Amino acid sequence: MAPELLTLAPGVHFLPGAVNSLVLEDRRGGALLVDTGLDESHAQKLLRALEEAGLTPTGILNTHSHADHHGGNAGILKRFPALKVFAPPLEEAIITHPILEPLSLFGARPPRELQTKFLLAPPSPARLAPEPGLCRIGGVDLELIEVAGHASMMFAVRVGEVLYAADALFGPESLEKHPLTFCADSRLQKEAAARLGELEGVRVALPGHGDPTDDLAGLVATNLAAYARTTQAVLEAVRAGGATVDDLLARVCDALGVQMTNPGAVVLNRAVVSAHLTEGLERGAVAMAVEGNRLLFRPVAGG
Repeated sequence: MAPELLTLAPGVHFLPGAVNSLVLEDRRGGALLVDTGLDESHAQKLLRALEEAGLTPTGILNTHSHADHHGGNAGILKRFPALKVFAPPLEEAIITHPILEPLSLFGARPPRELQTKFLLAPPSPARLAPEPGLCRIGGVDLELIEVAGHASMMFAVRVGEVLYAADALFGPESLEKHPLTFCADSRLQKEAAARLGELEGVRVALPGHGDPTDDLAGLVATNLAAYARTTQAVLEAVRAGGATVDDLLARVCDALGVQMTNPGAVVLNRAVVSAHLTEGLERGAVAMAVEGNRLLFRPVAGG
């Protein structure tokens, strides 16, 4: 059976998967694809679903540069090489040069174990998307909303009463499965989620990972609570005694019941802990010092 697009509103559809792909019709038989999934398999499902719906892609918008959101670009571009790929600032550089993702996580040329499809997508020639606000991409009128935090820069997409939150919001099952929700900036992550909760007139919200919901406020509250739990776990790990990021990561994983089994999980979760440490430093709750050739993080009295 061919995969089917699920309709959120007239002309607004999505292909469910580990990562949701948004499909926006241009009313002339074309469609803008927002996020193309992890790999060739998802790309082919998306293309078959488009064909079943009688739609032809007119462009690609990647909300951010994580491999699971643009790994399908290459498969789409094989069939439609003239398509333009758009992405936010900084993110378009990583999509064009994907080695930057594992390079930034590892801090040097990444070993083979960190060059899996989950961290290193095939390259695609991305260009800057329009500035946040009302715009037209691939013949489709939409609104781009800045929601940096999960990534260095990221856009949510709104079309009428439908909000595609990208990874500014996660479904409850995803939050439960991944207690250390990835972020580049934990403070901005919380602020972005809160701003989305203030939007008026949203009838249905679709997270990047999870099912659509008509309860945007509830989804936002669930995400903010999860982000706050991570911050609290990191601060409690610091209060247990000065430690390196890796020591703190082990403490946080023990507290949240996380069991890491591969190098990719370690570098991703290590980045999460680092993001929350930066937030703690800026709030005056954490201090950083170099002792014995180690970078240590300690609690600040009263912080």
